[in-house]
Amino acid sequence: MGIEDYGGGQGPQSDVLVVTTNDVPGFQVQEVIGEIFGLTVRSRHLGSQIGAGLKSMIGGELKGLTKTLVETRNQAMDRLVEQARSRGANAVLMFRFDVTEAADVGTEVCAYGTAVILART
Repeated sequence: MGIEDYGGGQGPQSDVLVVTTNDVPGFQVQEVIGEIFGLTVRSRHLGSQIGAGLKSMIGGELKGLTKTLVETRNQAMDRLVEQARSRGANAVLMFRFDVTEAADVGTEVCAYGTAVILART
């Protein structure tokens, strides 16, 4: 697996800008649409659980679990962008992830932020 398998975020041609900041230089917020989120819950694969258990005894990165978490975060972010687009936003400000255990059977990943309409100043 290459480094591209361990990253995420938007491509350069997205019609909905997603940033972790409160504002975007050169743009003004014309309208705040409100809080939006993208959510997904993934169960653990039995094989990766066994592999992770063995790996934890000797140390090192759990690459299978890392890749799964990256895929999960990307899916949550894609859902966030779809929510923004469906509500008429062209940007999401104050973007964050929240990751929690879901009843000991999986991992819940929530991507959230504030949907807005930006205009160039």
